[in-house]
Amino acid sequence: MAPVSGTPPRVVSLVPSLTEAVAVTVPGALVGATDWCSHPADLDVTRVGGTKNPDVPRILALAPDLVIANEEENRAPDLAALRTAGLQVLVTEVRDLDQAFRELARVLAACGADRPRWLEEAEAAWWEPPPHLTGAGGPPRPDIRQRAAIPIWRRPWMVLGRDTFAGDLLARMGVDNAYAGHAERYPRIPLEELRAADLDLVVLPDEPYRFTRDDGPEAFSTRTPVALVSGRHLTWYGPSLAEAPAVLGAALRAAYPPVL
Repeated sequence: MAPVSGTPPRVVSLVPSLTEAVAVTVPGALVGATDWCSHPADLDVTRVGGTKNPDVPRILALAPDLVIANEEENRAPDLAALRTAGLQVLVTEVRDLDQAFRELARVLAACGADRPRWLEEAEAAWWEPPPHLTGAGGPPRPDIRQRAAIPIWRRPWMVLGRDTFAGDLLARMGVDNAYAGHAERYPRIPLEELRAADLDLVVLPDEPYRFTRDDGPEAFSTRTPVALVSGRHLTWYGPSLAEAPAVLGAALRAAYPPVL
């Protein structure tokens, strides 16, 4: 755990990933978090609503020194209201893994923390190619790549499109997003089009939509392998990044053992 100089600032987090990062690095700093902030499991702070509908008066009543947010997860009008009320709001932008590491370091520094060990371990975990992309511990195997669709919602069906953090993680795991060139970041794709696409794999995370073995795979041909993956390890940027390569790799191998 990183040492903190003096009394930590009072922090409200509107981003589940950053809530976990601050909680494990700067104990006592968090005074508020959203209803969706589920990690650490024993987090005991005031809940301030959702990421898209935070309770601004409740946040103001906590008198935080800092509010941490994300340009994608939180709405600009809510952040403007907090700034107008005189609060300092730090807004992160995360579109890929490298940016995530930089933003995590920036957030933790703003909370008064030194660089934590878990962040070093997370970076190290992603330096080496995942085991399933190498031959018997040898060099990377660029031929082992799968073209996949990554749905994140159904009713209507939505998938990862361009410039997404989760898409970058999967690319590093040998999974090429079939919709990475789409004009939208989270396009709606009719199920008929998904079924007709030339896919090696379908990746179904358990958040934001909770895909399960009984809810999602049945929509696709039995000839197309389906990987059910942990949404926290695919979409969160925080301490979970240290174990994400192993967790995601195991899920991919289970879905496509002949190749991975």
